[in-house]
Amino acid sequence: MADTKRIPFGSKNFREIRLIAREICNFFVDKNLDALLVACNTTNACALDILQDNLKIPCFDLINSVSEIVDKQIIGVLATQTTVRSSYYKNAINSKKENTIIFQQECPEFVSEIEKEKLNLDKLNSLSDLYLRPLINKNIEELILGCSHYPLIYDFLRKKLDSNIKIIDPSVALIKKFNESFTIPKTACYEGLSYENVEFFVTSEKDVFFKKVKIWFEINKEIRLVNLRSNI
Repeated sequence: MADTKRIPFGSKNFREIRLIAREICNFFVDKNLDALLVACNTTNACALDILQDNLKIPCFDLINSVSEIVDKQIIGVLATQTTVRSSYYKNAINSKKENTIIFQQECPEFVSEIEKEKLNLDKLNSLSDLYLRPLINKNIEELILGCSHYPLIYDFLRKKLDSNIKIIDPSVALIKKFNESFTIPKTACYEGLSYENVEFFVTSEKDVFFKKVKIWFEINKEIRLVNLRSNI
């Protein structure tokens, strides 16, 4: 489920995110889910409790998953404004690893640039310098990509950092945690790579989303349009 009608989430306030989360719960409530993977850091930071309390199934989230695998002392986090201001990353990491120093950087323009069909490399270059410089100056040892859009420019960011700074994609930690909880035979995993058992739902511009998914992930699947408010 991608709520394309109301993106970007990263600039919305806490209350708005929680209202949207309740609507997402209403959509999923009759889908017989065994688990939910929360693929948006901002929703994770502001409304994980709503998803857990309403769906009453295991909810695997990005922030708590990645907080379990950081192993350095000085951590940088690139994220949206709302995620940074929630302090969820700081609280989650500090609860699992003592004496960790965490520096967060808001990246308000990244998502809109990454969403473009053709990347403006000059603009991305200047934005990357702007957002990374404060963290580099703090001598970070690990960098967490705290928005699910940012791994799409991983290679771009990698070139901006010293090789000794590890870049962490929280989705890798999330999938690892999910796989540890739900044992799936290898044969089933390989069959799943066909995406025949995957359904995509969006709330607007399904043709645009279809094109992006095909470009980004080489997935060619029907995209279904839904209305979260009325659940149709």
